[in-house]
Amino acid sequence: MSVAATTTTLLRVADLHAGYGPIEVLHGLDLSVEQGEIVVILGANGAGKTTTMRAISGTISRQGAVELATNGRAQSIAKASPDSIVRLGLAQVPQGRGTFPDLTVEDNLRIGAHTRRDGGTSADVAVWLETFPRLADRRSQKAGSLSGGEQQMLAIARALMSRPKLLLCDEPSLGLAPIVTQELFSIIARLNQEQGLSVLLVEQNASLALGIADRVYLLETGAIVASGSSEQISSDDSIRKAYLGY
Repeated sequence: MSVAATTTTLLRVADLHAGYGPIEVLHGLDLSVEQGEIVVILGANGAGKTTTMRAISGTISRQGAVELATNGRAQSIAKASPDSIVRLGLAQVPQGRGTFPDLTVEDNLRIGAHTRRDGGTSADVAVWLETFPRLADRRSQKAGSLSGGEQQMLAIARALMSRPKLLLCDEPSLGLAPIVTQELFSIIARLNQEQGLSVLLVEQNASLALGIADRVYLLETGAIVASGSSEQISSDDSIRKAYLGY
């Protein structure tokens, strides 16, 4: 959990509606992420968590306000293309990882920097290989030959190659062994604490997510039904039993 107080709203979402074809999945979501926060969206399968992430990152059509702070000022990204949104400082790690299986680990990382024009790609590759030592040992291997946990690490590192202000992670624990999941969450928490990386995280492993979160939104059938600090949500018996499963 981040230790510094945050005052700058990095992401603001208001009255967000989104879906697929005629089916509306999100029904007027309001949420925000402050600079330096880890914010977690929890909810059951079908609640609309992945749709929320896709709507924010611009990979599906949406209606409502979506603003990202750039150079200290809020800028609407509601009509922006996904590539433009990445250039403005938002990167998403999609559910299912989405690595390029026939390319090496290093080439996957370099692709993550394709929107940048500032150079420094090789230096950043070295940074993320050091952060994820398993990837360093496999830098010349094809991504498709990695284990599920290693592919998830690669997906996160590749997203970080764009030097985002805000990282969106969709179900990073999906299909992974508990020990690998714990390692991933520890790395995310460390990047938040040491580098001030802001994170919006969708997760079904409630106890693990609450352990690194500053704030939490509970999503049910496309609507926010509760929100608060990690401590508030964790200590509310009725919320824990109804939504968190423990």
